[in-house]
Amino acid sequence: MRNEIDMKQYGLSETIEKTAECFEDLIVSRVISQEKGIYRLVSSQGEKWGEISGRFHYDVQAKSEYPAVGDFVMADWNKSGGNAVIHHVLPRKSCFIRKAAGEKNEEQIVAANIDTVFLCMSLNNDFNLRRLERYVSIAWNSGAMPVVVLTKSDLCKDLEQKLFEVSAAAAGVDVLVTNTIDKNGYEQIYPYLTEGKTIALIGSSGVGKSTLINRLLGEKHLDTNGLRNDEKGRHTTTHRELILLPSGGMVIDTPGMRELGIWDAGDGIDQTFSDIEKLALKCRFRDCTHSGSEPGCAVQEAVEHGELPIERLRSWQKLMNENRYAEDTQGYLAEKKQKFKNIAKINKKNRKG
Repeated sequence: MRNEIDMKQYGLSETIEKTAECFEDLIVSRVISQEKGIYRLVSSQGEKWGEISGRFHYDVQAKSEYPAVGDFVMADWNKSGGNAVIHHVLPRKSCFIRKAAGEKNEEQIVAANIDTVFLCMSLNNDFNLRRLERYVSIAWNSGAMPVVVLTKSDLCKDLEQKLFEVSAAAAGVDVLVTNTIDKNGYEQIYPYLTEGKTIALIGSSGVGKSTLINRLLGEKHLDTNGLRNDEKGRHTTTHRELILLPSGGMVIDTPGMRELGIWDAGDGIDQTFSDIEKLALKCRFRDCTHSGSEPGCAVQEAVEHGELPIERLRSWQKLMNENRYAEDTQGYLAEKKQKFKNIAKINKKNRKG
C-alpha cells in the first residue's frame, strides 16, 4: 500500500484546506520547481510534473497570476499517468515580486507563500548597502518577514563596522552572521527552520546560498563553486526550487539576481526608509520633494548636519522614482490587456453569429 505524503510538512494549513474544499475532483498541490512552463508538484499522492489548463491560460490577466514556486494550486492529478493539469492558483499569503530582468515592463514572482525572506549578502566584495536597501524594501512589501543573512564573515576584517552599517540600512530587521569555517557557523539560522515554515533565499550570485542550503541539509544537494579572482562567488543555481529540510522546514533556493527592479513596493520603501519618512513630517511643505530646492526641508537639513547620509537619501529617491514608474506601467498594461480581451470576445461572438 502506497504511503501518502503529509502535506502539512509542506506548509498546508487549515485555511488552505478549507479553500481547497471548494474545488471538487481536484487535489491541492504545491509547486516545488518550475522550468519553462512545466511545474513539479507535490501532493498527498506524491510528486508529479504538471502544466496549466488551456482555460487557465486564457483567463490570465497578468504574468503574476501564473503558478510560481511555493504556490498552492488545485490540479487534476490525472491518475492515468500523464502530467497533472493545474486549474487554479489558491490565494497567496505572501509573494516576493520584482520587475523582470531586461527591458520588458513585466513582473516576475520569485517565490510565493513564504514566511521569511533571507536576504543574503556576503561580507567581502559583494557587500553593498544600497542594494540591501532595495532588497529589504521589496521583502517588506512581500508580506513575509525579512531577515538579513551576512555570509563569509571569515573573509571580513571589519565586522563590527559592517554590522553597524547594515543595522542602520535595515532598521528593525534581524541580522544573522554566518561563515563556512566554524563548526557552529550557521547556528543562528536554525531557529527559523520550524516545521511547515517556508524560507526563501534571495541574493546576488555567489553569496553562498547553495553552500548554506547544503549545510542545512547535511549533504551536497546543490553544486557550489569557489571564489573568483575578485573574491566574488561564482553563479551556481539556475532555477528556483523548494527543498524540504530534515528539520521539517523548507527553503526556496533562487538564482542569483543581477537585477532587482522595483514592481509596486511603495509600502516596503516607506518601512525601509522610516527615518526619512519621519523627517519628512517636519518639512514646511507637505508636498516637499526633498530635492534641495524647497525652503524648510527637514530632510535636507538632516543631510547638512550629518544626521542622514546623502547616499541613503539618493537611494530613497531612486527607489521612489522606480516605484512611481512601475505603478504607471501597471495601469497601462492592465488597460492594454483588457482591450485585447474585449476584442477577442467580440471576434468570438461574431464567429458564432
